[in-house]
Amino acid sequence: MINVRGVTLSLHPLFVLVMLTSVLTGHFIEIMTLFTLVFIHELGHATAASLLGARLLSIQMLPFGGVAVIEDQGKLNAWKEIVIALAGPLQNGIMIIILLWLRNVSGLEHDYVNYIIQGNAVIALFNLLPILPLDGGKILQSLISLFFSYHRTLVWTFRASIITSLLFCLYGISPLLRQDEPLHLNLLAVGIFLLYSNIVDYRNIPYRFIRFLLGRDELFYREAAKGSIALPIVSLPVKHLEPVLRLFRRDRYHMVYVMNEQGRIVAVLPEQRLIRSYFAARPPNGGESKPK
Repeated sequence: MINVRGVTLSLHPLFVLVMLTSVLTGHFIEIMTLFTLVFIHELGHATAASLLGARLLSIQMLPFGGVAVIEDQGKLNAWKEIVIALAGPLQNGIMIIILLWLRNVSGLEHDYVNYIIQGNAVIALFNLLPILPLDGGKILQSLISLFFSYHRTLVWTFRASIITSLLFCLYGISPLLRQDEPLHLNLLAVGIFLLYSNIVDYRNIPYRFIRFLLGRDELFYREAAKGSIALPIVSLPVKHLEPVLRLFRRDRYHMVYVMNEQGRIVAVLPEQRLIRSYFAARPPNGGESKPK
């Protein structure tokens, strides 16, 4: 673990194992090249995040890639997250263009240069798959959050990613059914890694949702400064508070209209009041609370 200007650079234990295995199998240069390209890919995310006002916490090198851990502090909207997600594959695309230009100018074909070009293409295309936590999954999640509530977006995108990860695993073991081909060990390993990651993140949806609510003050000041129109939500007085909060959209500020059984509006509440009431009355066991 290395700390550079407040940013932690860390290696997963399995990453070290992969490096040692590559030395024993004689593929160290190839594997090291791929992980260098992955690191440059993650630097693309980190640079874009810093330019958009987010704080880079760490860059972690994993056995099947890397991840830039970013703390947005409520400053990133869906479009900014899409830009950050695209910045990684863009780095790979830029390297491909430069290498193709150099190869055409020099007129020389070199196996190692071709390997770097292919490696960049594989990394970029793989990361653009619409599966969390890959860049394509983050882009899809951000786009869906523009039209649906944030809680629903989290639930359905992680469920879809779990199913897709299972398909990866099934395809990896599919040669067993034919008994005439070796296992797709690389795809199986990637599928298991994605499946585990998505199951863990799916279980952490309540914590992600709480963090989403805690960052709503930044949205209020941003929308108020622009004079944006609040998105209304209609609720009955007897309705539990948490289902109302689950209707909140990511980049929209809400006013909640409380309606009685006769169809009359009895109260108009800003979302901050509901959020404060939710955290003030939230039971230790994470149960629901009613609006005040």
